[in-house]
Amino acid sequence: MGFEKVKEIIKEAPAFTQLTDLAAERLGGKVLFATDDFFAEKENLIKPTRGIFITDKYTDRGKWMDGWESRRKRTAGHDWAVIQLATPGKITGFDIDTNFFLGNHPPHASIEAVYLLDADPVKDWDVVDWKEILPQSHLDAGSQNFYESNSNDIFTHIRLHIYPDGGVARLRVYGEVFKNWNAVADDEEIDLAAAINGGKAVACNDMFFSAMGNLIMPGRGVNMGDGWETKRNRTPGNRDWVILKLATPGTIERILVDTCHFKGNYPDRCSVETCFANKDEDVLNNTVEWKMLLNQQRLSADNEHLFVKEINDVGVATHVRLNIFPDGGISRLRLFGKKKA
Repeated sequence: MGFEKVKEIIKEAPAFTQLTDLAAERLGGKVLFATDDFFAEKENLIKPTRGIFITDKYTDRGKWMDGWESRRKRTAGHDWAVIQLATPGKITGFDIDTNFFLGNHPPHASIEAVYLLDADPVKDWDVVDWKEILPQSHLDAGSQNFYESNSNDIFTHIRLHIYPDGGVARLRVYGEVFKNWNAVADDEEIDLAAAINGGKAVACNDMFFSAMGNLIMPGRGVNMGDGWETKRNRTPGNRDWVILKLATPGTIERILVDTCHFKGNYPDRCSVETCFANKDEDVLNNTVEWKMLLNQQRLSADNEHLFVKEINDVGVATHVRLNIFPDGGISRLRLFGKKKA
């Protein structure tokens, strides 16, 4: 695909959008600087969900817009913004989303990236040793503009250039978390499923109301939409499930199942299984041996459920399957344990 824009006739987003959004505010990303955000704040770039539009909403600077928008440039040059990724990572692709920016979107954009051990001393972002990972590329108005990265290096910061000015609703930076596991002691307890550590939600049978990836986000859920919730199932004995890939192979010693905000729609019970697989495909094709890590346990509304003594010794795992009975919503799943080579 190279730098070719994904064709608009393709209805589904590219495969890389299933990877982690390394820039997401909810994961810990930050917008550090923008040359101009006169009309709409730079921080909006990494907010969750696509931008919205409110017809009659104005500020003292003009029309309120849900994104980053600079003023009309009357001098030479162009605008840009610097984003600190939530975690170092390898960037695979981008979504430069101009949702609702119609007569005021930038016609082109480019992206640079850099790996910085410590960005605090940086006073002038122009002197940083940036590497271009997306050359100047066309943007359509009111659209998700998908592009691939041209680098497999590890980066910590990116710089989004817009030419010459205008508004971008959201920027998604999809890729894979890089964590130096050599720096993690063998006896250190860590959340093996956490997205910030490299955990991934890879499959589920249903996520009608909210996405499976929410399960492994930092912090507690902010509302009922910030979790994994399945539709009501009328089939007797139903089981809904989600499969997570651990950030690294490990042994799980504590499990936290959080039903925060789920009150009339929490699952009655849950169980957790594990397997060891070298490839996700083996797990998705169900050619692996699942072992019962946590037998069925009762759940309650809007509550954190910690399981320790209930956990079975099943050895090292790479993937976990959370089962809920018969359906409902879970806000967060924490799988605390230790890495294993």
